[in-house]
Amino acid sequence: MSPRHHLDPATLVSHAAGALSPEMAAVADTHLEDCAHCRRQLADAEHVGGVLLSQQQPAAPEPQQATRLREDMLARLSQPLPAAAKDLSETADAPRSLDALPRPLQPYFGKSWKALRWRWMAPGMHMIRAPRSSGDTLILLRIAPGKSMPVHSHGGSELTQILKGAYDDELGHFGPGDMADLDSDVEHQPVTSPGVPCICVAALDGPLQFRGWLARKLQPMVGL
Repeated sequence: MSPRHHLDPATLVSHAAGALSPEMAAVADTHLEDCAHCRRQLADAEHVGGVLLSQQQPAAPEPQQATRLREDMLARLSQPLPAAAKDLSETADAPRSLDALPRPLQPYFGKSWKALRWRWMAPGMHMIRAPRSSGDTLILLRIAPGKSMPVHSHGGSELTQILKGAYDDELGHFGPGDMADLDSDVEHQPVTSPGVPCICVAALDGPLQFRGWLARKLQPMVGL
């Protein structure tokens, strides 16, 4: 699997700093399981973060210092790193049973695809909502081939990892292993590809913002 869409560098920096919610981290870790590119970027972020933290005073940083630290991490990620920091092993991913969910999702949804209990959401659309461990929402979505989602933007950040199937939207084609790392500036309308259902896992830290009145009317029933 060679993903074409990856985690944003700012998301990787937040993940390296332990600043992602458990739900966001679960989706990010699902992508990292299969993406050597993002694993290298995460290792770089952890290295840069370690260097910068070692230069800080022992006292807890003020909010302004924390903002500067994050900006410094992003700036240094664009620069060449020492050879030792690049020496990240790219061993093959451990084999996983075809019926096994990705390991980062198992604490939320169980271990087996076959054991999932999907909830009807709309014609051709089903969902499973994980129990919340923070204020964010974590869901599995299964959408039938050839379905169009309502046009929507995001009330906050969203991480969506494609597990099976594919969809297309204004940002391109997203297939298995691809990550949609979205913020409130993005408005799109995913359309699932022909063939097999599109199954993805998504973490959201705010409600979706639907353009159409019918979608807005049904939103409280769906809870997204």
